Amino acid sequence: MKLTFQHLKQKSTFTLKVNVQSLFVIAIFLFVFQTMNAQENNTKGDYQAFTIGGHLKNMHLWHGFVVHSGALFATNLEYNSKNSKFTLGVWGGAGFAGADVWNNTTQQYVNANYKEFSIYTSYRFSDNFFIEAVTHNNFTGVEERGDQLHYWSYDKTQGYNFVDINFGYNLTQNTSLYLATIIGGGSGDYEVQTDGSLKDSWTQYLEVKSKVWEKEDAKLSLFVGGAWSLATDKTFYTESKGNIINVGAAFNKKIKIANFSLPVEVTAMWNPEKEITVLQLDLTLF
Repeated sequence: MKLTFQHLKQKSTFTLKVNVQSLFVIAIFLFVFQTMNAQENNTKGDYQAFTIGGHLKNMHLWHGFVVHSGALFATNLEYNSKNSKFTLGVWGGAGFAGADVWNNTTQQYVNANYKEFSIYTSYRFSDNFFIEAVTHNNFTGVEERGDQLHYWSYDKTQGYNFVDINFGYNLTQNTSLYLATIIGGGSGDYEVQTDGSLKDSWTQYLEVKSKVWEKEDAKLSLFVGGAWSLATDKTFYTESKGNIINVGAAFNKKIKIANFSLPVEVTAMWNPEKEITVLQLDLTLF
């Protein structure tokens, strides 16, 4: 194929955008690592720098999406600074059952298990306010559908890597706000213009969650979330400029089994735009 100057210019522009986004992510994590090294090495008392967690779920929900409709195991490895302000962690999930994806080469459906490996970091300014950066890497079915997997690629058209910057704030003891903004048009967060160019949506998602009932080791919370874009007529989550996409309730309780206490969360979620209603069970194993 003959490459014209316009092709080379478009390729150069795309590479620059991808590199800028990748450098942005790397810069965030380097900043956190430097902060980690600046922490005191004194680890007396109950302080533990590294922790792990494991969850067993019947499905995986996120911001009004059913990311995976089958059972999965999710785990995380996390570093927390001694002053509890900095956090750096990795989160991953793997499904027990797969989903069918279309392979363009074989012209057949192929079974693919859910696979995700995401990286996150946060800084807590106070007990009520924090900022967070997450690079989401859900590469389910990438190789199965015939594509080549590039974990650190942020090609906005590939559909499995994107970065968001998030803020959390506790309005009261029982009510919290969470604002997430997708940067750089990642994973399809863009609108195709009439000239074929891609305009980033910079989708924002806002969720309000409030605890409405509590007794002993059980509590019930209600939540509502919506997404919008000030740049385009569609968002990462919706087909319109903005909409309510995540409404529901979450019930938390610790179930005692012999001498073991098992934290359990049941979430009822309704997405009014996509007409999805599901019930998620989340068991915290450790």
